[in-house]
Amino acid sequence: MSSSGAAAGRGDRTEQPPMRDALIAAAFRLFTERGYEQTTVDDIVALAGVGRRSFFRYFPTKEDVVFPDHERCLADMTAFLAASPDDAEPVTRVCDAARLVLRMYAENPSFSVQRYRLTKQVPGLRAYELSVVWHYERALARYLRERFAGHPDGSLRADVIAAAVVAAHNNTLRSWLRSPDRGDAEAALDHALAQVREAFGTVAIPPSRALPEDVVVVVSRRDAPLWRVVRELESARGHG
Repeated sequence: MSSSGAAAGRGDRTEQPPMRDALIAAAFRLFTERGYEQTTVDDIVALAGVGRRSFFRYFPTKEDVVFPDHERCLADMTAFLAASPDDAEPVTRVCDAARLVLRMYAENPSFSVQRYRLTKQVPGLRAYELSVVWHYERALARYLRERFAGHPDGSLRADVIAAAVVAAHNNTLRSWLRSPDRGDAEAALDHALAQVREAFGTVAIPPSRALPEDVVVVVSRRDAPLWRVVRELESARGHG
């Protein structure tokens, strides 16, 4: 879920406005030539040939131009989870959501690597990226909490599984970004997610159990013979 991999201009996605793409291209060119901190919004719009208002129409801050697709990617993942069939196994479903996110990020390797390197160099961007990751993790946890409602420790289990899926995804993504030509990112993610599924298995959601209306309590001496305890219990039930 690390946003170090999202890319602009995917062929199978809704085409982005040309002005938006021009701003992204101009920003990354300047970040490469001058450095992130030394580049201003005015520099970006001047190179792109547009006004400041056009920049802020698409990107609320300079950080957002570095992560132009994270909101759409998060929305896509959230919609995927919302469309889950009622009989979908929860752990499998969130693992599938992680594959969806990685696939989006991996469609433009050169852009992904460029952003990964930039993010490593700028502490402020790393902090921004952590906030992005948190939103992905919360989306997974919300889905799992709904599925685990009524399950013993359901909220805790949801948070732990969501964190594990995000960790598996980010470990795979960052390893791939360091050496994008040396392996299949999706195959590596499958391997990582297999460990998540092995750790948490298939989660059965038990039906809610109603407490009995009557509770019979039998008090007996610790050294009383078993037959006497049983007889006292049966007698108590008969008078219930």
